[in-house]
Amino acid sequence: MRAQLERGAQELGLELDDSQITQLLAYLDLIQKWNKVYNLTAVRDPAEMLTHHLLDSLAVIHPLLRHTGAKPVQLLDVGSGAGLPGVVIAICRPEIRVDCVDTVAKKAAFIQQAAVTLKLPNLRGLHARVENLTGPYDVVCSRAFASLADFVTWSTGALAEEGVWMAMKGKRPDDEAAELPSSVEMFHVEQLQVPGLDAERCIVWMKRRAA
Repeated sequence: MRAQLERGAQELGLELDDSQITQLLAYLDLIQKWNKVYNLTAVRDPAEMLTHHLLDSLAVIHPLLRHTGAKPVQLLDVGSGAGLPGVVIAICRPEIRVDCVDTVAKKAAFIQQAAVTLKLPNLRGLHARVENLTGPYDVVCSRAFASLADFVTWSTGALAEEGVWMAMKGKRPDDEAAELPSSVEMFHVEQLQVPGLDAERCIVWMKRRAA
């Protein structure tokens, strides 16, 4: 598992140190332990979890850095579930303060446990509805969470004035993009290549439309 994770990170152009690789694998172990009691994720096979969860989330690190310029920013992961991609971002980028919000209490509790177990002071789990959060967050992200229109509508109060939405999707969601409110502009769709995953992946970048 470790060798596969290291290879995948290299293919994605990421320079992760030994402690970060160890943290990522410990995070995977933590999901597996909690999955026995709580249904955090439908994927149960460890090898599949590595590609579908860890590497899939690691694929967004470079695109995210291009937008943040490696500056300290606040990121909100909406409908975070087991913490994907939020926990992975927190492990790889200590300068990013990550809040993972979920309406399910046990999932928010899992994030809090992950923050303690993995010693991540930049990670926090929030049990709340995203509509009730005010932020401001520089980046609001989601992974297979809801339609683009619902995602931006529910989280608009949390986004900083100059912030961006980062939605992780499978195929390019042109139908969903057509339903976006007029106040929101989709300014880039970025195709992703996830090592070991034979499936389409992309990031949809959005921001508030200039008045």
